[in-house]
Amino acid sequence: MKQHLFSLFFLFISVSFTAQVQTKLEYLDVFQLEYAGDPQISPDGKYVVYRRTGFDIMKDKSVGSIWLLSTDTRKIHHKLTSRDVNEGQARWSPNGDRIAFVSSKGEGSEIYVYWTATGSIARLTQLENSPSNLSWSPDGSKIAFTMKVNEKPPVIAKMPDKPKDAKWAKKARITDRLKHEADGAGYLKPGYTHLFTISSEGGAPRQITSGPFNHSSNLSWSSNGQKIYFSANRNPNWEYEFRNSEIYAVNWHTGIVETLTERPGPDSSPKVSPDGSMIAYLGYEDKVQTYQTRKLQVMNADGSNKRLISSKLDRSISRAWWSQDNKGLYIQYNDLGKTKIGYMNLAGKLDEIVDNVGGTTLGRPYASGSFTVSNSGLIAYTNSYPDRPADVALVDKKSKKSKELTALNEDLLQFRTLGAVDEIWYKSSVDGRDLQGWIVYPPDFEKRKDYPLIVENHGGPILNYGPHFSTEVQLYAAAGYIVFYPNPRGSTSYGEEFGNLLYNNYPGDDYNDVMDGVDAVLQLGKVDPNQLYVTGGSAGGIMTAWIIGKTNRFKAAVVAKPVMNWISKTLVADNYYGYADTRYPGQPWENFENYWKFSPISLVGNVETPTMVMVGMDDLRTPPSEAKQLYHALKLRKIETVLVEIPEASHGIASRPSNLITKVAHTLAWFEKFRK
Repeated sequence: MKQHLFSLFFLFISVSFTAQVQTKLEYLDVFQLEYAGDPQISPDGKYVVYRRTGFDIMKDKSVGSIWLLSTDTRKIHHKLTSRDVNEGQARWSPNGDRIAFVSSKGEGSEIYVYWTATGSIARLTQLENSPSNLSWSPDGSKIAFTMKVNEKPPVIAKMPDKPKDAKWAKKARITDRLKHEADGAGYLKPGYTHLFTISSEGGAPRQITSGPFNHSSNLSWSSNGQKIYFSANRNPNWEYEFRNSEIYAVNWHTGIVETLTERPGPDSSPKVSPDGSMIAYLGYEDKVQTYQTRKLQVMNADGSNKRLISSKLDRSISRAWWSQDNKGLYIQYNDLGKTKIGYMNLAGKLDEIVDNVGGTTLGRPYASGSFTVSNSGLIAYTNSYPDRPADVALVDKKSKKSKELTALNEDLLQFRTLGAVDEIWYKSSVDGRDLQGWIVYPPDFEKRKDYPLIVENHGGPILNYGPHFSTEVQLYAAAGYIVFYPNPRGSTSYGEEFGNLLYNNYPGDDYNDVMDGVDAVLQLGKVDPNQLYVTGGSAGGIMTAWIIGKTNRFKAAVVAKPVMNWISKTLVADNYYGYADTRYPGQPWENFENYWKFSPISLVGNVETPTMVMVGMDDLRTPPSEAKQLYHALKLRKIETVLVEIPEASHGIASRPSNLITKVAHTLAWFEKFRK
């Protein structure tokens, strides 16, 4: 009898424990999530250093540190340093004996070096501003980097001296630059980014480039260590030709700059072949349209014999890395919502290796991720799954068998039940095109039950969603909603023609693509057609505002950081100079009717949907004045509405963990108000 009671007690404890550990994702779990980024594999392929990013719940911000792990059975995995500061940009020396990295504590960042044999660390620099784009010389004697050099602002008038101890207002801030502010950074102090070199044993940094130009690209050394290849726009009219950039080479000793490409459009990301004979780079010749794919091109080291390599691939390439035999390159590209790594030979033949790169954006399910390649052809990359943020993974070109080297979130997510993610394809009612989206189900989904549906529209609009981990979407699903997120026309990863369908037609037929997706989801029979909700941020906010101006099918909407009026937005946003001709013909004062026609505020008289409007108060990309136009218009029309303004938040509302929670919690609270 005692044994029987003990068995029942043990069974009760086991069942209770199991019930406790398997729970849905919760708001405070956001602070427990981590992800791997920027994996750098050692030249011999035996180690990977990567940036491990987590979140500080007390300071409400992300914190990144560098970790080292082995790729073999030794299972070495530890933090590179014992310093409790932000670290990043780790780069191996050519022979793998040292790791250069950038570390910050308080204001500014400096370059440090770690010796792999001893674990010793030394600071190399004491810089005016933070360094970026670290690159070792081939012999390991120097490190090149880029850094902003400050300049004085213009002076228009000489002010009289104030009396001693007088408390006058702050001095006027004066600018004469086309680009003088940036979302997230705010006001940009005057200055230009230049190339520098420093001895890898320390000493004074030496400025290599000069002039009123910005040189902020990645850097690649020539095989003899005499030149550094980079991309920039050094044309006299560079401020207004902001989409243009060329490939240059600078002699690090003399500072003489050679121009290697000359065409309209962005040529960038130069990469010297291992034998030093060729330069690979990414770019395209600008046709002045909404979307164009970045293509892989190769030229001789002196700029001659330029040839297009990726002409057969109608996808945009984001990274390229030479194979050690100089016969081809490993490339990263987006294809139908997935981010892939493939190998392309110099004849343009592509061999896909993996299709699960990503996982380094936790808010919404955007494409992301990166990779590096060892001398032996081993690839370290950040992998992506619907139920996990990025880990470090390893794959070999020949076998194509990948293995995960980290499991950063198992301590949390193995005890959370997440929503399953399914792909869905459907036809456009506009032109019969095949369209792609994803459906996320509640963790406790029951097939015999109908659920409310949230439509989540992606930003950009020249971006794409994919089968990636998304904190926001998983929290929506945990609250009992089915979530549908589509890739309508204008989305990337379908090809150039599809992405360019928004040229002079945005918003337009992409609205039909979203609604066709809603109907396709409804046909599956698992959604209550009377419980439809819609949201989205940035371009997704534009689409949401456009949708509620076109239809009353949704019970409630949350319009986050929208553009409501293209005329006003185009002239007040931080990127105000970038819309004419590629989005709509001409400037707003030249084509008033067209700009107005595609402004969601033009449809506000049709809106009957209860609408929450949300915006960051420091947003410079879609300024709060845009959100207020919608809120004020709905208040005047006595449509149920509320304005949520998030203090100290820029366009990336969810960049601080608490703001991500604020965004999701308010969205769900608004929908719950109108849910049966």
